[in-house]
Amino acid sequence: MSSIAVCPGSFDPITLGHLDIIKRGAKVFDQVYVCVLNNSSKQPLFTVEERCELIREVTKEIPNVIVESYKGLLIDYVREKNAQAILRGLRAVSDFEYEMQITSMNRVLDDNIETFFMMTNNQYSFLSSSIVKEVAKYKGNISELVPEVVEMALKNKFSNI
Repeated sequence: MSSIAVCPGSFDPITLGHLDIIKRGAKVFDQVYVCVLNNSSKQPLFTVEERCELIREVTKEIPNVIVESYKGLLIDYVREKNAQAILRGLRAVSDFEYEMQITSMNRVLDDNIETFFMMTNNQYSFLSSSIVKEVAKYKGNISELVPEVVEMALKNKFSNI
């Protein structure tokens, strides 16, 4: 039986921290679905389709990664993909409480699906999509925070605002 994991997130936009977790997860699991979800508590800069395309571009060299979007409960998507695991990245202790709540709810919904946490690489422990967008908005240097294609997409977005 192959091991399948789902790496969910809003990825608005994908950062090098996200990419680090995806790449490392792809070494552990036979198949990794990167699932772009819409976080209703956030106003996204990129559409779901744009986010998926950016992630496809930066993961195209990783053959066991598939990028999709989903509207609905993550646990339903995980079941649809016959995945056994949810893969989440942790940056700092401050992420833990939120992630624990989500994981606990997912276990209530389906206790056969495990959540695996990966600590992000230390160089990305401060990094979030929100910080990247804020720096990009004011034309700060984000070249060490996101893949080049994402940097260009951010520049294009903010030049049109």
